[in-house]
Amino acid sequence: MISSVAFRKMKEEDLDQIVEIEKQSFPTPWTYDAFYNELYSNQFANYIVAEVDEKIIGYCGLWVVIDEGHITNIAILPDYRGVGLGEKLLRAVMETAKNLGADTLTLEVRVSNHVAMGLYRKLGFQDGGIRKSYYTDNFEDALVMWVNLK
Repeated sequence: MISSVAFRKMKEEDLDQIVEIEKQSFPTPWTYDAFYNELYSNQFANYIVAEVDEKIIGYCGLWVVIDEGHITNIAILPDYRGVGLGEKLLRAVMETAKNLGADTLTLEVRVSNHVAMGLYRKLGFQDGGIRKSYYTDNFEDALVMWVNLK
């Protein structure tokens, strides 16, 4: 049973654990260097990690440009899925986006990922449009979703 989850900004020393979560979550995971560049070269990037008992079990990437936020990626370790931690993480990131001045938040999700779409809709995200052949591993379409944070 999970007693509590804590959220904080990602640090460089977290990157090995983040890359491992990526590998367990996505067919074409981001690399260590990609996350490093997000931390140090992207002025718009904000990454939040979720910890249970001081272990990183998930993370979410957020870009905020002026008044628009964009979720770049979100993942929870497989052993921690299905117990509401993704929802808690996304709620924390939505609050972070608001605090950084975002009025809206967007993301892309695979059209086959009905579990994720259910979570996003539960939190108020609406369908926006389709990005054809968006994912490079299998050319699956992405559903663009958005939510008003005001």
